[in-house]
Amino acid sequence: MRIDILTLFPEMCNAYLSESIIGRARKAGKVQIECVDIRDYTKDKHRRVDDTPYGGGMGMIMQVEPIYDCYNSLCRKTGAKPHLIYLTPQGKTLTQKRVRELAQMDNIALLCGHYEGIDERVIEELQPEEISVGDYVLTGGELPALILADSISRMLPGVLSEDECFEEESHYSSLLEYPQYTRPYEWRGRTVPDVLLTGHHANVDKWRRQQSLKRTFERRPDMLEKADLSEEDREYLSDLK
Repeated sequence: MRIDILTLFPEMCNAYLSESIIGRARKAGKVQIECVDIRDYTKDKHRRVDDTPYGGGMGMIMQVEPIYDCYNSLCRKTGAKPHLIYLTPQGKTLTQKRVRELAQMDNIALLCGHYEGIDERVIEELQPEEISVGDYVLTGGELPALILADSISRMLPGVLSEDECFEEESHYSSLLEYPQYTRPYEWRGRTVPDVLLTGHHANVDKWRRQQSLKRTFERRPDMLEKADLSEEDREYLSDLK
């Protein structure tokens, strides 16, 4: 899979994407992630890509041409038309379900806005999918793009050691993840649940399932509407009410 991040700050993005699991996956060829500098496509001798908004107002707006030319250059370079995503607070909120869908694609381009946003005409022309990572505002689209690139990459074959690494995580199955423990057995009077020490896998699995249900019920009951629940799960939840 190839992911291109169209940004004003490629060094910042590369710094994160070169570390840890994603960095190792890039080096191993499990995923190709490139950071493209939008400034390379401006005709301004000072490499400016923004201007004041028509109608007045605070801040600066990213111009149409550098963004448009950057994306078209990418299409020519790759010989494909990557699925374009614009990271914006006005987009649909990112979900694990959408991450799984995006991970099935071959080419994705992530457009990072900055300043007060981008000229509406490039959105009308390119028709990107608009995605938000939450109901809050950041100074630019780089952090959301990194979140999306990370969440997609870790779903790809070979990036994590085992599929179970993400299949049992929060949100993957519309449930929050169960509590996790490691050594030492006792810390400040708190001990690891005894069931985890038994080696009885069926009992451990049952405990983890019930803990996921309990945690979701207490913290995100709205998620239970989408979860695939067995009759045993429903009986357990009814006892919690």
